Amino acid sequence: MKQKKSLLQQLSDGKKKFAPLVDPDKYSVQGITKTSKLCEKAGVSFLLYGGSLLVTGNHAKYIRILKDNCSAKVVLFPGNNLQISDKADAILLLSLISGRNSEMLIGRHVVAAPVLKASGLEILPTGYMLIDSTKPTAVSYMSNSTPIPGDKYDIAACTAMAGEMLGLQLIYLDAGSGAGQPVSPEMIRIVKESIHSPLVAGGGIRTIQQAEKTLSAGADLIVVGNAIEQNPELILRLAESIG
Repeated sequence: MKQKKSLLQQLSDGKKKFAPLVDPDKYSVQGITKTSKLCEKAGVSFLLYGGSLLVTGNHAKYIRILKDNCSAKVVLFPGNNLQISDKADAILLLSLISGRNSEMLIGRHVVAAPVLKASGLEILPTGYMLIDSTKPTAVSYMSNSTPIPGDKYDIAACTAMAGEMLGLQLIYLDAGSGAGQPVSPEMIRIVKESIHSPLVAGGGIRTIQQAEKTLSAGADLIVVGNAIEQNPELILRLAESIG
């Protein structure tokens, strides 16, 4: 029997990918059902799930709706260690390497470790880097950390290299939810040239053109959240554009 590829192997296959980000606080039951069906129609491979805060109490229910209506893997994108669910398929174990908040670097990971070990989730150790997007975002506020300035390409590249050398398997450049603009193509290009790990980019991507520029610059996977909350049909257009 042919063994299924892990998510990390799928992300490392050299093909460009798109993942919708579902923040459960932004969706009704009807909305998340519609979005999951559109993701299935679009043939996306991954769905990221999570947010800076989860206040609606629909966590397990919404994951079940996603998995009932879409064959894509549900990957947790947790804002904190309370957002772990063994109903998902995998988790981005985010270490906020762009900041100096020890809780986000290792502290909360220690608390979560026994739960994660028992969960059966595929663990994807991820070097998470916040990039300034010209306006404050929820993640910068909640993480109590300062984003890397958008024009400091050398700092971003060295941070990504350090994360990779520490054994982190993905590097994620994030301008944050509701960002004023995406991470610049130049920063993505320079970071990608500095590492071997798959590169994820998200935050502020609202159009097909921005998505294509981000991927062309070197991102292996783009993540889009706010734009598809406002226009779910964009899922189909993004998936078609990326191919």
